[in-house]
Amino acid sequence: MTLAETPAGLRILHLSDTHLFSDDSLHYGRVDTLASLDCTLARAASIEALDVVVATGDLSDDGGEQSYRLLASRLAPFAAERGADLVYTMGNHDLRSGFEAVLGARETVTLRGGFRIVALDTSVPGAGYGSLDAEQLDRLAAILAVPAPHGTVVALHHPPVPAASALLAALELGNPEVLLDVCATGDVRLILGGHYHHALSAEARGIPVVVAPGVANSSDPIAPAGTERAIAGSGLAVVDLPAEGTPRTVFLPVTGPDDGAEIFDLDSAEVERIAVAAGSGA
Repeated sequence: MTLAETPAGLRILHLSDTHLFSDDSLHYGRVDTLASLDCTLARAASIEALDVVVATGDLSDDGGEQSYRLLASRLAPFAAERGADLVYTMGNHDLRSGFEAVLGARETVTLRGGFRIVALDTSVPGAGYGSLDAEQLDRLAAILAVPAPHGTVVALHHPPVPAASALLAALELGNPEVLLDVCATGDVRLILGGHYHHALSAEARGIPVVVAPGVANSSDPIAPAGTERAIAGSGLAVVDLPAEGTPRTVFLPVTGPDDGAEIFDLDSAEVERIAVAAGSGA
């Protein structure tokens, strides 16, 4: 089946880490993230039969309401024109006040064609790592206690699978096992995450985990150990989840004028400084 064919199931456009600003600021002084989002949506425009657009956090870089309005001004009409539902999740750069004022509730349940998409907020105010508290986990367990006809997709920012770099390892989801305990006892068929700024397909407790590339930039998962490097470049994921069986994910690059240009290259001392300041939730 090609992306031009209609899937028998749920087709998800998975975006992450847009890092929009409320003003004309550039990400790391280099990247126009709104332009990157526009390019990403132009790349995705020809994908047929989208059911859901899921944006998994770090939607804003500054947390201002205007940044979320800019995001909604792009994603809402894009989804509406295709008859697709739209799901947002919080990331560590997002601020709750701005997110809620413009995008609504931080945790949602969306039903589509017998599938259920549950959005979780893994953000910890003032920190870079992620966490889920007992109340959130109990609420998820209660939702999953009633199976959806075709199962559940969980969307969150911090994936419950290990990061590839030292910095992101310090900023992982602090309690992945308790989340996976709940998911494994329910009807969860797919977990969508972001945060790592590179494409990743993995499995945890038998549940497929898909991490979307970043829209704002691309991290280098094979940078030298202890360092952190990012380059210009965007991407997206398209996930086809059948009514039964294994999901199929296609990662698509988005072409931009500065692709491959270095955004930052942090040595081990700087990585350690940031890790101490913003992590760890372990």
